[in-house]
Amino acid sequence: MAVPYPQIVLLGDSLLQRSVELENGFSFQAALQTCCIRRLDVVNRGLSGWNTANVVKHLHDILPEPTDSSPKIKYLIVLLGTNDSVLQMPATSQHVPIDEYKENLTKIITHPHVQAHRPKILLVTPPPVDQIKVTRLDMEEGHPSAIRTFAVSASYSEKAREVARKNSGVVMIDLWQAIMDKAIAMAPDDYQVGGPWLGSLENGKQGGLDQLLPDGVHMSGDAYRVLYEQVKPHIGQEWLNLPDDDKTGYLFPDWRVMNPLN
Repeated sequence: MAVPYPQIVLLGDSLLQRSVELENGFSFQAALQTCCIRRLDVVNRGLSGWNTANVVKHLHDILPEPTDSSPKIKYLIVLLGTNDSVLQMPATSQHVPIDEYKENLTKIITHPHVQAHRPKILLVTPPPVDQIKVTRLDMEEGHPSAIRTFAVSASYSEKAREVARKNSGVVMIDLWQAIMDKAIAMAPDDYQVGGPWLGSLENGKQGGLDQLLPDGVHMSGDAYRVLYEQVKPHIGQEWLNLPDDDKTGYLFPDWRVMNPLN
């Protein structure tokens, strides 16, 4: 019987769908696969434009129940909320009310198929929104105002934190804070401690968000590097810090084992 590789599944919207792309010479999915090569397969189930309600509706088929011959999901990385937080306007259709968003995240991580795999779940908070840039770009597309705001997006990220805290064993990856910290470090003069955050209209400055979020929403390669550094310590801890010649976790043996010197 064929031996399937255990999987890391990336479940989310365009932020994970686009993580396979090379932005600024960096691909989050490729970096993660390199880290796990011959031990785990990284499977991308990022679905551009989807919200949590869409995922809940189709989760039964997106993440099949495990069988004796199917791959086991060892890690599940969930990043959703950027589309849920789109404002409810005549020209938008993705909005999910914040309490329903919280319920949907809980439904996803507690779904019977997910629990049957018994994966380590990494729940990622949506990154900040650069409302300064989003306002300009959305209005150029014909919207009367921004379809995402800094404050509303931040409130959805806080709900993701709540879900992680209330579900035992779920690892919270605070991408919102990590991206913001990086943006501040890139332009420290644009932010005063305790003052309005970068990207908000109250602050009026973008700082490093201008580079990290090229369209105010989606991430650059530098932002994906931030995500990778947040995720990496939680993946493959049994072999993450081993010497290069230690092949613990390889599904198939190293060539030196199969072809020893006489």
